[in-house]
Amino acid sequence: MTDRMSETKPETSPKTEEKTAREWLNVLSKYKNPSHARSFLEIGMTAVPLLFFWGLAYWSMSYSAWFALALSIPAGVFVVRLFLILHDCSHGSFFRRKKLNDWVGRVLGVFTMTPFDEWRHSHVMHHRTSGNLDKRGIGDIVTLTVREYKERSLKGKVLYRLYRHPITMFLLGPIYVFMIRHRLPDELTRASAKSWTSAMATNAGIAAVIFLIIFFFGLKSFLLIYLPMNIVAGAIGIWLFYVQHQFEETVWEQDEDWEVANAALYGSSHYDLPHPLKWLTANIGIHHVHHLYARIPFYRLGKVLREHPRLADIQRMTLLESFKCAKLQLWDENKRRLVSYAEARTA
Repeated sequence: MTDRMSETKPETSPKTEEKTAREWLNVLSKYKNPSHARSFLEIGMTAVPLLFFWGLAYWSMSYSAWFALALSIPAGVFVVRLFLILHDCSHGSFFRRKKLNDWVGRVLGVFTMTPFDEWRHSHVMHHRTSGNLDKRGIGDIVTLTVREYKERSLKGKVLYRLYRHPITMFLLGPIYVFMIRHRLPDELTRASAKSWTSAMATNAGIAAVIFLIIFFFGLKSFLLIYLPMNIVAGAIGIWLFYVQHQFEETVWEQDEDWEVANAALYGSSHYDLPHPLKWLTANIGIHHVHHLYARIPFYRLGKVLREHPRLADIQRMTLLESFKCAKLQLWDENKRRLVSYAEARTA
């Protein structure tokens, strides 16, 4: 992965590419207009399989609790897809009308345990600050530089290692984020009445869904289908977000050297998944294009790469290569890449 990425991102500056990141903006602008018919079709193609797997899991509980539990995995995948539709709504890219984006996002927020208006605020901040070393910590995964890590106390190092451990990141973390932290506004928006309304309205919707599930289908279906389904969805979602920015050849810059378009195109990966997984994950792997021009609906991102294959090579990473990202924890400002703890010891 490193060799190929080094071919697409020059050692000096991304600006030496045949097209600069800002020049790509003009190219991408023609893909931004959504189709309402296609958008509603995408919702249907996501909701129907989700209901199918839910129904099949409920039916199978009479025969095997383990089989019902296993069916929560494909159901969880379609919850991720619902979340990615919500994600497009947050950028105003799924429908042409803002109110339609907002209300579809709010409804989907109930089924993905995400307060739409509250989450949109932090996600927009993530887009505006991604790759900026001086503006870390809003809507992203906490990442220390090698120097910052070495300057920490023993306790600080242990806490950081626990936070970045795969069990925390991809199992305990999703449970905490989607089931606990999202129930209240974050510290930056707690003074906003809109954030409280978003969080509390979503909580009320989630409570209503849980009540109806238990009332009509029983507590067993809640424990064997609903909870595991959302845990699976959260784990997949966090993994996707992780590999889209936490890869070896990503880009981090100090504020004075940081430029939003370069950080978007070169600090986000092209997670080149097999075609069925591309569809299931709503093309979110074409993340470098999304970060560069977030107003493109996900169902047009594939067309962007087909018509501009040069973009397909930038920061490309395969499914197999992505598993190596889990061992990268620190940003080395001298080597200008993410490194492991072992590499940091020799830095």
